[in-house]
This record gives sequence, structure tokens and C-alpha cells, in this order.
Amino acid sequence: MADLERTQRLSELDSTLSSILSVQDPEAIARELAELEQQAAEPSLWDDQARAQQVTSRLSFLQGEQRRLAELKQEIEDVGVLMELAESESDADTWREVDDQLDTLTTAIKDLEVHTLLSGEFDQRSALVHIHSGAGGVDAADWAQMLLRMYSRYCERLGWPYQILDTSYAEEAGIKSATIEIDAPYAFGTLSVEQGTHRLVRISPFDNQSRRQTSFARVEVLPVTEQTDHIDIPETDIRIDVFRSSGPGGQSVNTTDSAVRITHLPSGIVVSCQNEKSQIQNRAAAMRVLQSRLLELQRQQEQEALDALKGDASGSWGDQMRSYVLHPYQMVKDLRTGTETGNTSNVLDGDIDEFIESGIRWRRESEKQSA
Repeated sequence: MADLERTQRLSELDSTLSSILSVQDPEAIARELAELEQQAAEPSLWDDQARAQQVTSRLSFLQGEQRRLAELKQEIEDVGVLMELAESESDADTWREVDDQLDTLTTAIKDLEVHTLLSGEFDQRSALVHIHSGAGGVDAADWAQMLLRMYSRYCERLGWPYQILDTSYAEEAGIKSATIEIDAPYAFGTLSVEQGTHRLVRISPFDNQSRRQTSFARVEVLPVTEQTDHIDIPETDIRIDVFRSSGPGGQSVNTTDSAVRITHLPSGIVVSCQNEKSQIQNRAAAMRVLQSRLLELQRQQEQEALDALKGDASGSWGDQMRSYVLHPYQMVKDLRTGTETGNTSNVLDGDIDEFIESGIRWRRESEKQSA
């Protein structure tokens, strides 16, 4: 790479970072940080543990974001100095170091640029990911379990804390459904583009004639509710059933009636949680899931009313959003963005960053066009 190309590349990275900084409104972030620091210093904060965790989590996240931006700005300056050194000494090793650092900066700033596109009402929140097996019999149940592993591995790669709240196992293999709670800032905004129907084409491992099988699974992504959401659920509107947990489990999970199923009578929504050891813990987790579902139902109703005023009769973009082909060739393709790869094993092992990034960009562009 010529020296001029490197200089131009560094200048473009600096310009992109400056644009990101302006979009993020540093003054507003500084004001929010000051307010959160003041709340965190109050001795009475931990009297309300839910609020305290919300304040400290948001404070930690914003401090991390500021630190990350400052580090990237410093790294750009450091690469500029390193380039001057490489040029003055005509040193090939130093130029290689410059190229490596430029590549690292490009990846980091690209990720940050995508992050700035997450400006929706609930994008900053943690997420609930629901996976449901669809058409395809036992293959669909196995496919749902493969997706559960894919998202679990994705969280592990990013260092995102997660827990599987509920798993309904299928009779022969795989799962009927599962619910994962992902407790990380912007988890909902990031993973919301994964919502929709995922299609798998492969030679069925459950068919003794080794025929090709197409199966489907549905992914639903919801924001975790917060105290400010005011989702009022009267006790008269719910029915709570307790039962014994099924499937793999540790001590006391399968031996007591600790699993909880909550039915919201007005809407017919049913949620359950069986992965905690106590009935109280499972009830609290199930209520979080129910509140998130009701919040999403409320949001959908408001959107439908708005679409009716606009005369928008289009369907949801989320239906059949990605195809995973393992036979007769290897390819994963996003049907909305056109993003594709032949490395199916990496994708199924949680390497879905490229698909998520293109999905976020596609969604923002779609929103601009429909505005």
C-alpha cells in the first residue's frame, strides 16, 4: 500500500469518527453521566435494588462508551505518529505495523458506526429472544435447537451475559421452543434484526433414506421491560399454574413443582419459566417475559393504528428473512440484504456479525424510505 493511500485511509477514519461523535451528542451524554453519577452517590439508592441496578448499569455503559471513543481518537493520533516514523526511517516493519493498526481501527470504527444506527425507542435495552420450531417435524425441532446454540455462542463471543429461561423439549429430538434473556446494553437493538423465519435446507439426519428436508423456525426478539414502562397486569387478568420441570436439569429442578406457567386471560398470551430452582424465581422471570410480550403487543397495536392512518398495507419484513442451505451446496443468505457466505459452520457457531450489521443498515435505510 502506498504512503498516500495510508494517509488517505487514516484521514477517512478520523472523519468517520468525528461524524460519529457529533451524532452521539457528547454534551447530552455528559449531562446524563453527571446526573447518573449524582444518583449513584445517593446513600438510599440501593433501597430500591431494581432502580440501583438500572442506574449503575447505564452509568457503567456510558463510561465505557466515552472511554472507547477517547481510546479510538488516541489510536488515530498514535497511528499518525507511527506513519511519520515509518516514513522518516523507511522501515518496512514499521509500515507493516501501521497497516495492522489501520485494519484494527477500521474494524472498530465500522462497528461503532453501526452502533450509532441503534437509536430506536427500546434499542438500548436488554433482550428476550424466543425461538419456536415451525414446519418440518423433528427436523424443525432440531433446527430450533441449532438456532438456540447459535445465539448462545454469539453471546459468548461478545461476552454478553445470558440465561435460558425456558425450554420446551420435543419428543424425539430438539426443542419446540426456548426463551433466552440477554442482559447487555443494546442487545435488543442489535438482535431485533434477527426476528423472522429462518429456513434450513439439508439432508435430514432423521430420515433413513437420507432425503433432503426443508424446515423452519421462528425467531422473536423483544425488549426487556423496565419500571418506567407502566405495564399494569391486574391479578384478576392472569392465571398461574405450577408444574414439574421437564428435560435436563440439576438438583431440585426436576424433583419439585417449581416451574411456572402464566396465562394472560385478556390476550391469551402464555409464558412459562422452569430453569430456576425455586417457584418464586420462576414466577418473577415469567412475569418479566409476560410484561415484555404485552409491551410488544402494545407497540404493535400503536404501529398498526399509525399504518392505518398512512394507508400502509405492507406485511412484516421479518417473514422468511434468512436461508441456511447445507445441501446440495453450502450457503447462508439473508433474503432482505443479500448478504451471504459459504462458511455455514462459522455462522451456526455464532459468527453472525456480518448479517446483523447489514440487517441494521438495511433497516435504517428502509425506515428512511418509508418516512
